[in-house]
Amino acid sequence: MLKIVTAALLAVGLTACAAAPSSAAGKSTLVIGVKADQPGLGLAGPGGQFSGFEVEVGTYIARKLGASKVGFKAVTSYNRERLLNQGTVDLVLASYSITPQRDTLVTFGGPYYLAHQDTMVRSDETGIRTVHDLAGRRMCEAAGSVSTQRVTAGLGIAARLVPSPSYSDCYAKLLSGQVDAVSTGDLVLAGFVAQANGAVRIIGDPFSDERYGVGLRKGDIDGCEAVNRAITAMYQDGTAARLLRKWFGTTGLPLAGSTPQFEGCA
Repeated sequence: MLKIVTAALLAVGLTACAAAPSSAAGKSTLVIGVKADQPGLGLAGPGGQFSGFEVEVGTYIARKLGASKVGFKAVTSYNRERLLNQGTVDLVLASYSITPQRDTLVTFGGPYYLAHQDTMVRSDETGIRTVHDLAGRRMCEAAGSVSTQRVTAGLGIAARLVPSPSYSDCYAKLLSGQVDAVSTGDLVLAGFVAQANGAVRIIGDPFSDERYGVGLRKGDIDGCEAVNRAITAMYQDGTAARLLRKWFGTTGLPLAGSTPQFEGCA
């Protein structure tokens, strides 16, 4: 049975194991970077335990890679690459969209899910029906995320950006009326909708493909190929469908059921 331990307890063992292989595929102990404040995907509880779709997907992948011990550490959109490449974490599953710029910094396995960027508004909002209605409206911009750029630079929509440290803070700003909209991957938004008791909704106007990848240290080709085999198995044995239903089945979001097309390991 896979043993789950905290990242703090793993730190001593990882430091002491100077001869440990550099590939994530060769390690018996893995630390996975996940979000701590995104309900449905990665959320840290009061006792420091992490829960969510990406936590369970990460655990499944780690098991397939041969790890007997798995720890989790909180990462943000701002520090994912740094923590990964300095060896603080071995894998990152944190709504980590694969982009050409990020491809130069890390090696991506997967994607393990193909999400789509959409927009979340308060339920009583009547003036935002499509992404183009964001022109002139206050849109939250989470630090380290590329989602707002897809709206402003990609679509040429002149939204008024309101900086924020994270999407959980964006969600709080939306509830309090400090912003009018939050736009990012629909799985991220669905997690907030699920806990909002009807206070917010997704407008249902997707406009991009968000390939959520597993981040590995740059050049870890063996680890990447092992991750891809694990993701294939996860979809073939029904685990992916079960986890998607568990975490997002009540949100009304259309959930993909087939294995995403992999990027290839390079």
